[in-house]
Amino acid sequence: MLRQPAYRRTLLFCGLIGIPVSLVAFWFLVLLHELERLIWVDWPHHLGWSNPPWWWPLPPALLSGAVVALVVLRFPGRGGHIPAGGLQPGGASKDAVPGVVLAALASLPLGAVLGPEAPLIALGGGLALLFRDLVRVPATEANTALLGAAGAASAISVIFGSPLVAAVLLMEVSGVGGPQLFAVMLPVLLAGGIGAIVFTGFGDWTGLKTGSLEIGLPAPSVLDAGDVVWSVLMAVVIGAAIHWILAGGRIAARLVIARPLRNTVLCALGAALCAALYAVLTGRSPSDVALSGQSILGQLATDPHAWSVGSLVAVLVFKGVAYALCLGSLRGGPVFPALFLGGAMGALLAPLPGLGVVPGVAAGMAASSAAALRLPVSCVVLVVLMVGNSGTVPVIVLAAVVSFVTTELLSQGPGIPVFSDGARRAPRPVSSRP
Repeated sequence: MLRQPAYRRTLLFCGLIGIPVSLVAFWFLVLLHELERLIWVDWPHHLGWSNPPWWWPLPPALLSGAVVALVVLRFPGRGGHIPAGGLQPGGASKDAVPGVVLAALASLPLGAVLGPEAPLIALGGGLALLFRDLVRVPATEANTALLGAAGAASAISVIFGSPLVAAVLLMEVSGVGGPQLFAVMLPVLLAGGIGAIVFTGFGDWTGLKTGSLEIGLPAPSVLDAGDVVWSVLMAVVIGAAIHWILAGGRIAARLVIARPLRNTVLCALGAALCAALYAVLTGRSPSDVALSGQSILGQLATDPHAWSVGSLVAVLVFKGVAYALCLGSLRGGPVFPALFLGGAMGALLAPLPGLGVVPGVAAGMAASSAAALRLPVSCVVLVVLMVGNSGTVPVIVLAAVVSFVTTELLSQGPGIPVFSDGARRAPRPVSSRP
């Protein structure tokens, strides 16, 4: 294939479009971050509150639901696919970009319990095809697929901070290798994780010794047997919990499709009410439940003791319900809320005998993201890079595999059929009623 001039030209063009696409994606994320800070930090401070009051999420949610519904009804591409269906590789087009951007701006900074990764995939793919048309490169089926994937990878690398995560994620999302990929990779991941335990050891057992690639970096803490056992058990619970959250998201999606304007607004207000109730019950900021959780995930991981047991239980319950409502109604991605929920579960269970905070949080993040995305390899790579502690790799791998298997075994019945434009809908036609 590399000997074909057309492929070499496409490869070169993919490299070139990575520059403008990544710049646009960067400034798009900056805009989202600044709007989020303005709404949830600066405005409350200017009005004399150290944290947003309990009712603060409700007005933005009303605006968010109304704008997203209008984008879905009026714009090409319907603002992107419904997040309850997971990440989607297809459906990117230059005509869909305005709707995707507007729906994301109306969802993410205003309190949607979703992340920016799905809009970035659609934005990157659409921009790549737009640049192709601007420079008058002939459109073919082959270069449309390649440029769409390259643009999506360039954009998604910005949020995850790693081209490795973007490449693995898009390979799994695109189904490269077909069903055989998971049939091969799950045993490989499981065996690799167990092998890592054997050779790195845990507790007082220091493992077997052989040649290694160590370059003298400080050694991480050694895993205990409790870390491994509790991580596997926790992965089963998290996998089941995320499965039911996704099922709730699919129910919300079907309700929204039947009456887009009314039910989108009701779902957004329901998610905001969860944040308000959390703030009333715990005295903490409603932003713990609202938003993706990306900004407070680092705080939770570094100082989990700042959260009481009651606060952790409350954030798991209320953010889980809000997550399900937003998955079926607003626009965004499922990754970061899942990571936060898994990290919070790990922090909650860390006092169990033999379970450390770092392994617990790492395993929880791996289990929840693997259950939400159904992409175990990508989730292992992502969580390993986020945690930055090679000593937790075995429990991350085991938790991701166990959670993925649990979720797959619990899954019954058809999902939401796919729109022709890449979004998702119920089997019956969309009603024209608002």
